[in-house]
Amino acid sequence: MSTRKMVTSTFVYIISIVALVCFVFPFFLLIINSFKGNGDILTNPFSIPTHWNFSHFGDVIAKMNFLVTFKNSFIITTISTLLILLFSAMAAYHLVRKPTRYTKIFFTILVASMVIPFQSLMIPLIYIYGAKLQLIDIIPIPLLIFFYIGFGSALSIFMFHGFIKSIPVEVEEAARIDGCNTIQTFFLIVFPMLKPITVTIAILNVLWIWNDYLLPSLILNDESVYTMPVQMKVFNGTYMNNWELLIPAILLTIIPILIIYMIGQKSIINGVMQGSIK
Repeated sequence: MSTRKMVTSTFVYIISIVALVCFVFPFFLLIINSFKGNGDILTNPFSIPTHWNFSHFGDVIAKMNFLVTFKNSFIITTISTLLILLFSAMAAYHLVRKPTRYTKIFFTILVASMVIPFQSLMIPLIYIYGAKLQLIDIIPIPLLIFFYIGFGSALSIFMFHGFIKSIPVEVEEAARIDGCNTIQTFFLIVFPMLKPITVTIAILNVLWIWNDYLLPSLILNDESVYTMPVQMKVFNGTYMNNWELLIPAILLTIIPILIIYMIGQKSIINGVMQGSIK
């Protein structure tokens, strides 16, 4: 190996190690401070706890109504993600296989909508669905799922669109010769071929929906339907935060999604790479 390559390789390793430390260090602080009291957290946030207090997790589970909030987050995340995948894949398939002037305009508007910040839509949404239609009080969870489908479909359709364009039309023509109609061709032939990008889109949406705080905090007004990020506000006071319970609550909230990400990170990379190459 030449000296230049050795220097480049060493530099890359150093940058990678620095980046790893920057990403891992916040998790390290989160873990060690989960077992401390308020005093130790405020005075010695970087030190290893001298006394490991495991009772905080029991207090968090009780005060957060953990099972209920976990169930709410799981239901909302699962249903929203599945419906986003289904509708986005079907819409992208139609846009690719039925190209007209109108579908091209629609796709352009859809992609452009991704740059619109959610904050600019908050007041109109709450006014229409809350003050006018009263749906926030009647069906908060279905309404939240409806919003997630709307806000998550643009990027998902865009990613599916690029992947479907790479699928040869001859495969679908052969399926139609064998007697499949359009719906059967999509679900039996095309959709299974979308597995790499489907897994990628699913994981990205799960990460987004599970961790989202802003939209659920606007829609969910009753504690019985709170998601886990929203429920954590019970540890925030007007003048003081209960850090010894808030930090373990954050840890319990991110553990499930961290496990999902660690399991699916290869699928995310492979899906994005295959979509970009194709």
